[in-house]
Amino acid sequence: MLINISDILSHENQVVQKEVVLEMEEFTFKMGTFPIIEKTPVHLILTNMGNKKLLVEGMVDLSLVIPCARCLEDVKTDMHLNISKEVDMKISDEERMKEMDETHFMLGYDLDVEKLIYGEILLNWPIKVLCKEDCLGICSICGKNLNLGKCECDTETLDPRMAAIQDVFKKFKEV
Repeated sequence: MLINISDILSHENQVVQKEVVLEMEEFTFKMGTFPIIEKTPVHLILTNMGNKKLLVEGMVDLSLVIPCARCLEDVKTDMHLNISKEVDMKISDEERMKEMDETHFMLGYDLDVEKLIYGEILLNWPIKVLCKEDCLGICSICGKNLNLGKCECDTETLDPRMAAIQDVFKKFKEV
């Protein structure tokens, strides 16, 4: 959803509050596509700070389904996003691109709420999601979820890089 900010910029020190329904149903980036299963409306506060500067503040709560890093079971992951961005409207879109400015959510005098939230989700993405702290993961041989029970695979296999050392130890045992 786009919010036109030209009215806000025309009156110095003007503060406008908006409730925006987030249309995003899933979050997609290089690691995959993750469904958004719960979300609250985005609460935005737009403040004209004078001198063509805009302060964008906001808050949204949402829940995504992210696979566990060990066993790949789906995990509901809650995110509470607090947003605070200062936008200098004197800078052109081309200058923003050259300076690698983070205000990719501004399109002229329109604020793209979806892009703003997308960037915040990306910045707040968890490093590792686990279904539980002591998740056992999956068997590297058969792929069974070890949280559901043990498998019958041989877990004593050694690192192939250590095979040469293992042969040395076998020779010492023979002596």
